[in-house]
Amino acid sequence: MKDQPHIIALIVAAGTGTRAGGSVPKQFAVVAGQPMIAHSHAALAAHPRIAQVLVAIGAGQDAMLDRAIGPVARLAGGATRRQSVRAGLEMIAAQGGADMVLIHDAARPFLSADVIDRLIDALSQSAGAVPVLPVADTLANGIEILGATVPRDNLFRVQTPQAFRFQTVLDAHRQWPDNEDATDDAQMVRRFGGEVAMVEGDVMIEKVTYPADFAAAEARHGAQMISRTAMGFDVHRLEVGEELWLGGVLIPHDKGLSGHSDADVGLHALTDALLGTIGAGDIGTHFPPSDPQWRGAASYKFLQHAAQLISERGGMIDFIDLTLICEAPKIGPHRHAMRARIADLLALTPDQVSIKATTTERLGFTGRGEGIAAQAVATVRVPA
Repeated sequence: MKDQPHIIALIVAAGTGTRAGGSVPKQFAVVAGQPMIAHSHAALAAHPRIAQVLVAIGAGQDAMLDRAIGPVARLAGGATRRQSVRAGLEMIAAQGGADMVLIHDAARPFLSADVIDRLIDALSQSAGAVPVLPVADTLANGIEILGATVPRDNLFRVQTPQAFRFQTVLDAHRQWPDNEDATDDAQMVRRFGGEVAMVEGDVMIEKVTYPADFAAAEARHGAQMISRTAMGFDVHRLEVGEELWLGGVLIPHDKGLSGHSDADVGLHALTDALLGTIGAGDIGTHFPPSDPQWRGAASYKFLQHAAQLISERGGMIDFIDLTLICEAPKIGPHRHAMRARIADLLALTPDQVSIKATTTERLGFTGRGEGIAAQAVATVRVPA
């Protein structure tokens, strides 16, 4: 059997996104429940034919990338898109190269596996391949006053990712004049004789550039999604000598929760709720208490694992609600910190996180101060 080609994806995300407005570069702005870059990174990372995903980011953007996706492979991009791509290609070459590379703009979040497959398959016959959509609107000349129409036959809108045989696109970048910019990588390959095939694109990967584009992207994505809701429940004993972690926050108390991990009953309940939305079992399925590697583990790792599974299926978290059941400690003074911590862990806004507390009127084990219980509800959207 012939070896599968070694394929690497490069996401270009080094821009400042000034045309989109907002307080952060557009690639880190939230669209459809997640930072924009998280959508395409998840799609590329989950694809079985892609071995590695690299992200080219701008100076000072490491913390934003960590919050958006986590500790993923990255490199410093350049002042222009072409410079960022060149830096990424050179990094791949320094690591041993690849057979093929997919170059994708972070501003096109909703990438499908079908488009990726079409691009890779096209490289068996061509040096490069790009996804395209036919031009449907009437085109015309004019400045302020409408001029003559322009024939739209054989006109196409070019999207990303663009796929290439690695050495071909690397050579094109190395030969390109330093004082000349390029609209995209396909035109660079074409200038030096490479044939670039066109494959069917997808309206879902339209570029998000201006503020109005975010609403359009939300609408496109929402039309392809269905909502799911699931519940989670957990209980842990209170014991002297243990730390008390609740909702990802360390709380001063005379007792702490006992368990195989850090026993954060709130995050455990949330993890089970998230796993339930995609029918992925429960926390014990993924992190068995019999496995010594999870002894004393931070529960936020479990929560982020569940969120990553949802993301890999093209889903997004809409809202979570957590209820903590105990007589002590008082949850109110820590509610804000818990909301902020959970929102940060799941790349949500605080208003997508609800934290409530109640007692059992001194009835049962929680009423006697023997333990703390938690129940959680999560609502997500997943592809229909």
